[in-house]
Parts: sequence; C-alpha cells; structure tokens
Amino acid sequence: MEGFAVHDPRFLAYILPNAPLERLGEGFRWCEGPVWFADRGELLFSDVPNDRVMRWSESGSLSVFRQPAHFENGHARDREGRLLSCSHRGRCITRTEIDGSVTVLADRYRGKRLNSPNDIVCRSDGTIWFTDPPYGIQTDYEGGKQDSELPATVYRLDPRDGALSVVADDFQGPNGLCFSPDERWLYVSESGLQFVEDPLQHIRVFEVGEAALSGGRIFHRVEPGYADGFRCDEYGNLWSSAADGVHCIDPSGTLLGRILVPSTVSNLAFGGRNLSRLFLCASHTLYAIYVNVRGARLL
Repeated sequence: MEGFAVHDPRFLAYILPNAPLERLGEGFRWCEGPVWFADRGELLFSDVPNDRVMRWSESGSLSVFRQPAHFENGHARDREGRLLSCSHRGRCITRTEIDGSVTVLADRYRGKRLNSPNDIVCRSDGTIWFTDPPYGIQTDYEGGKQDSELPATVYRLDPRDGALSVVADDFQGPNGLCFSPDERWLYVSESGLQFVEDPLQHIRVFEVGEAALSGGRIFHRVEPGYADGFRCDEYGNLWSSAADGVHCIDPSGTLLGRILVPSTVSNLAFGGRNLSRLFLCASHTLYAIYVNVRGARLL
C-alpha cells in the first residue's frame, strides 16, 4: 500500500488508503512541539532555530504566533486550556495565561538552573511532567550555548504550590513523553548523548504512582532513526516519530505499521475533527494525514 508499511494486519484498521499525506506548510528550519487547540481550530508548533512559534489554522492560514519565543520546543495544554511551553533559551517551563501574559512556572531545582526543557505533558490531576535534557544549551542553533548545572532529568511540577520533584534521573537524554490513556503508564524516549557515535536510544515505560514512577523497562526501539516525540491513541497504541515517518506501536511494544514521510519526523499531535487527524512536524515541513483512530483524550 503506497505511503504505508504494514507489519501487522491490525494496522490496516487504523489507516485510510484514500487519505493522502498533505503538506500544510514548509520553509521552517526544524519543527517541533505541536499542540492542538480544538476550541480555536488551530495548531501551534515551534520552529526552534528560527526562534518562533507558528500557528496553522483549519482555514489554511499560517502565521507567526510568537517571535521571539526564547527558542521554545515542546508544548501542551493544562487542565484549563492554557498553553504550557518548554523554553530552551529561558531554561524554564512557562504558561501563557488567557490574557496573553506569560508566567514562568519553574526554572530551577534546588537553586540550580534547569538545562533546556524539551517536552511536556499535563496529567488529569493538573500536575505537569517534563523532560530536561541539555540539548538546547549545547548549540547556538536551538537556543544558545550555556553551561549545564543539573543532570538530565524527568520532573513533575505541581503548579498549585510550585513543588518540583525528580521522577526519573537515570537518563542520558530524556526527550518526548506521553501518558497512556488511563494514565497508568508513562512513556519516555531516551535519545542519548549528542555528538557521540552510538548514542543510547529507545523508548522506556514507567508505572505511574501518585507522584512518582517505578519500573522503567525498555519498551521499544525505533528504527530507522530514533523516537523523539510521540502520542497515544484511544486504544493505547503509541504513535512515534522516526527517521522514515511515524511508527504505530501497540501497548505490548509490537510495531504494527508505519506511515512513510519524505523527511525525518520530530514530533506529532492528534487534532482536527474528532482528534482523528495526525499533524506531523517533519524537519522543514508541517504535514497532516487523517487516520482511522482517535487521539487519546485526557481523563
């Protein structure tokens, strides 16, 4: 089937042969962090090296949402619908309020500056979970070189009292993260050290407790390339970025199939009608494709 690679017949129920891959915009330097706003019918995503956040609308328009953006990367929405963002340059987590003002939610842990928060999710209890690798402060391309003060870590932030806690500290480069639909599991990608010949790269899965994680076994290795950002669908399948497109992986870690994309996919988000349209940040281009499954909704 053109545009797809089927590894398991179950994948056939999730794709639509008459729904092509659509190019929505191009000319970016490196797209990242897509987040869907159903109430406004628009997608926000980062163009990290150009230091801007872009807005694509269902009307077909494409515009700049924020520039400069302090080299923002991942985005999510909190339980009140406000935009949460990871700032490489600011080395912090921010929340864009309803009036447009920006609040810094966390920029330090025990007095030391965060590295460069990369990706972010919000749990149904309102807590915010994010990864903090050093990637954004290791180059001038995606934020600007700065000294690291903390190891690469996964954090949990309670915005009600500002409490920031470590939930995983045994990563070299924690990257994308995503809760399973029932929030029992948290998937976190390990994308390893930059600038080494054979970086450690795989997806790990943790059991989620009240305010902590346990386990952390290797769930899946994406090939070719590695997992950057990912999202779960309503059945708990993980749709992961990869060098050749998007890989659909079932909850046991089995690869079901692939959507083939002309360039490396860094991150993705379900959106559009019934959350059944998959938006893909793929290097210099924003793509979308309708699928026959819906993205997971928050509890």
